[in-house]
Amino acid sequence: MATPTQEWTTEQLLSDAVSKKDIVTFLHLNATHDFLVEFKLTGKLPTVVKNAKKDSLSEAYNSLFTRKAFRTADEPSEEDILAAKSAGPIVEKVEAAVESGPPKFTKVVLKKGDKIGYPKKGTKVAVFYTGYFADGTVFDTNDNTKKKSNPLRFKVGTNNVIAGWDEAMLTMSRGEKAKIIIPAEHAYGKKGVPDAKVPIPPNTELTFEVELVSLD
Repeated sequence: MATPTQEWTTEQLLSDAVSKKDIVTFLHLNATHDFLVEFKLTGKLPTVVKNAKKDSLSEAYNSLFTRKAFRTADEPSEEDILAAKSAGPIVEKVEAAVESGPPKFTKVVLKKGDKIGYPKKGTKVAVFYTGYFADGTVFDTNDNTKKKSNPLRFKVGTNNVIAGWDEAMLTMSRGEKAKIIIPAEHAYGKKGVPDAKVPIPPNTELTFEVELVSLD
């Protein structure tokens, strides 16, 4: 995919010479999904055009070229992502495939992702999560309903998180939200985490609700 050229000046963007639809269409075709999320430009074209302000679109357009936040040829455009979402909601149960022994996790998809942007080993991801015990007690969270909350960022498949998480992340696509149930041996095992704010007892199965926000 060739890098687009900057066709419009700021004066043209703010004038009637360039419509809001023209700008949004250009951004949807050329910007990364994370860039569109940042500027609140995701969604169906007519809705985005209706809600967007001309000066904000001008800022986003110029910022795209300043930051070179162009999607690559193998990244989906906003239209591709919307098309993938149009198939309707799903709830599916997925178990990890392992050569021997019990699965490292069981996953129930709560909200499907784009089915295109899957992390690979070494990919840096950003996630929101809530972890809880079998009785529903929450032991850890970075709940994204809080205004000041930030996603957890880590590289997949590099042992930065427990084994069950590492394996489960490889099955999730960008935007997906899932419930991941991890047996004790692929979580914190026999030791648990006794010094945590909410201690995790030894040999404890853990459940996480995880949302894959973005891939870097």
